Amino acid sequence: MEYIIIFISAIFVNNIVLSQFLGICPFLGVSKKIDTAMGMSAAVAFVLTIATIVTFLLQRYVLDSFGLGYLQTITFILVIAALVQMVEIVLKKVSPALYQALGVFLPLITTNCAILGVAILVILKEFALLTGVVYAFSTALGFGLALIIFAGLREQMALSDLPEKMKGTPIALITAGMLAMAFMGFSGVV
Repeated sequence: MEYIIIFISAIFVNNIVLSQFLGICPFLGVSKKIDTAMGMSAAVAFVLTIATIVTFLLQRYVLDSFGLGYLQTITFILVIAALVQMVEIVLKKVSPALYQALGVFLPLITTNCAILGVAILVILKEFALLTGVVYAFSTALGFGLALIIFAGLREQMALSDLPEKMKGTPIALITAGMLAMAFMGFSGVV
């Protein structure tokens, strides 16, 4: 039951983008097309889940064991950067079109505060490894859900007749705010 609550809570109630405001840069930057949003969601899900496992193990068995807790942030950033490089190499070989579509935003996963934030939150909440992995994967699903919904809305808005001053970033920010308010409706679920 605990895993189901974590799963629902991380996706809907405490959505990393819409409730905790982490990962806004890729949320706004990669949300112009659904295909790109889906690719970014998959890349973030992979990196977030693997980064959580690796950083958890490093924290528990290296940093805590040797009293090096003050190196947590820099260690986590290095792990995330290495994983993003790995994803970049794999995407370049497996899906060159997605690699091109993600463009500059793929390296931005390295500095995506959602990934670092989740890795640190797993440690701060004192989750066990399996619970932390469920939380990380659920958070990635929530990020992907918000990103894909937002991309769909932005594609639809591109076809709409909007006032000139509202096109682009202004309407995107208004829509993101309305989407965040819509997700607030889930706050009583868990």
